[in-house]
Amino acid sequence: MKVVLWDVDGTLLLNAARAGRLYDEAITAVTGVVPEDAAPNEHGMTDAGILTARLHAYGFDAALLPQVTERLNALSEHAYSGEHARRQAPGVPAALAAVSAAGWTNGLLTGNSPTRVRAKFASAGLDPALFDWDRSWFGDATPVRADLVQRARAELGDSLAVILGDTPADGVAADAAGLPFLAVATGAYDSATLRGTSARLVVDDLVSGLPALLDALAGLAQPSSARR
Repeated sequence: MKVVLWDVDGTLLLNAARAGRLYDEAITAVTGVVPEDAAPNEHGMTDAGILTARLHAYGFDAALLPQVTERLNALSEHAYSGEHARRQAPGVPAALAAVSAAGWTNGLLTGNSPTRVRAKFASAGLDPALFDWDRSWFGDATPVRADLVQRARAELGDSLAVILGDTPADGVAADAAGLPFLAVATGAYDSATLRGTSARLVVDDLVSGLPALLDALAGLAQPSSARR
């Protein structure tokens, strides 16, 4: 089997202007404390990593993570509506269809929980049935993204897997698991920054970059002897 493991925020969906607000709302709901400090750049981190870091920064025990995660999921089920509805990145449906037609399975590898991903997809009008949820991995309980990718690599066995994301953190995680990294610059990082990673391919978006993406996938699917 050949699997493309898609990131969600910045890759399939455009980043939201107030993407981090729910983390603090979930922490407040559990602790009763309203955080005042601005969060650092958290692009590419998993939900578990973000919440663990914020709990530490606000002086709370990381043992609260399961409670805060449960609250974050509950908040997310109703958060992405009206002005906060998420939007698909350019070219996503056509890219998913083309990747599938080329013989690849579309899976997910995201820092979000399944609950949060489904809520975001619903608000953006992206059909969850386009993805194989049995070959998808979620970071709501895994603070380090590289650990999540390594688990995916182990569970996929002999399948050929590729990480497709929008942050250098996706590349670092892919490197840790020995997986190829393909990058799209529809998130927080521009193409020049992403070219400084291990990415085999960097495209500006999934519209102009779709032919190159399909070529890259075709090349990765060839036997190693044929790629020399």
